[in-house]
Amino acid sequence: MTIDRRKAIVFGSAAFLRLFLFLAFPPLPDLLTGRVEISTPVTSFKRLQEGLFLYTHNVSPYDGGVFYQAPLLLSLFALIPAPIFSLATSILYISLDLLCAHFLAQIADSDESRSTRLFQSPRRDLRWESITVAAAYLFNPLTIATCLGRPTSVFTNCAILSAIAMACTSRPLTAMIALGLSSYLSLYPTLLLPPLVLLSYDHLCRDKKSSSTLPHFALYHASAFSTSLATFFFESYFLTGRSWEFMFSTYGIHLLLPDLTPNAGLWWYFFIEIHVFPLMRYTFFAMATLLYATLLGPAFYYLWIYAGSGNANFFYAITLVWSLGLSLIVTDSLFAVLRDEWEVERPEMRGRDVRQI
Repeated sequence: MTIDRRKAIVFGSAAFLRLFLFLAFPPLPDLLTGRVEISTPVTSFKRLQEGLFLYTHNVSPYDGGVFYQAPLLLSLFALIPAPIFSLATSILYISLDLLCAHFLAQIADSDESRSTRLFQSPRRDLRWESITVAAAYLFNPLTIATCLGRPTSVFTNCAILSAIAMACTSRPLTAMIALGLSSYLSLYPTLLLPPLVLLSYDHLCRDKKSSSTLPHFALYHASAFSTSLATFFFESYFLTGRSWEFMFSTYGIHLLLPDLTPNAGLWWYFFIEIHVFPLMRYTFFAMATLLYATLLGPAFYYLWIYAGSGNANFFYAITLVWSLGLSLIVTDSLFAVLRDEWEVERPEMRGRDVRQI
């Protein structure tokens, strides 16, 4: 088996950097674990530890209204012996980061964003290598901080990326199982079922590996998704002593919001198609907005909670700025994709300004 030397260097360096930070600065992970910019009440590693303590002492972690995470996470972390818990969790989160980078590289290699069964982008030659995409993810300071903070959202992100990567590599059933796992861990990934089914079908048809119609294909794979999700639910039912109590705590919090602990909120999953980056109009403004919110967010939270010289409006305002930056990137990227498709239909308009009349 050939080993890609560049990939080995990038992944090895990223793993070493994270392990070094975990071991050389022991207070850093605990500091980041408590930061509201890193985790929410639903994904907090501290709350996972509290739930794990109750679970290992035969007390339901879902009784006190503090623990909101899936039972399978409790079972996973309960397998780790106490003497090596800190080291083992560090290695586990480093491995998850490397897996996320691997799936991102697979998505980049698939060329799905540049060329599909029904659309060929005129800018399909503008692409980043998969190793560049993986490196950008692995050495992003926010990604490293999230790894050190150890929120359970990393498991959800990894499952989502796995589902997309499997759909892009003609493995739709595996994609449905991965999406089922991510939906089990968090409610929102369920919304990705329709686009993921369409992505899988498009890729299989392009490779001439499917002869079924879209409705039949969608029904079959929606059933596979439902079956995998039901399997995770029943496993959780038996792990929690034949109780469905976890359902309200794990999924009810997304709908009823019983815990109003301040957090950055509005974490959106979005993928930017790199080949249309030159068509985006407000890149500098969006990046400056996100940088502004990243730097001032912790300061405003400190002024409100610890220094007492501010109030809730400080932190609320900076989360609105953060959300504005993300919204701007999403809408601007949608404009860029639509412009790219429009120039395929109207080649004579390429490079000309679009004006609203």
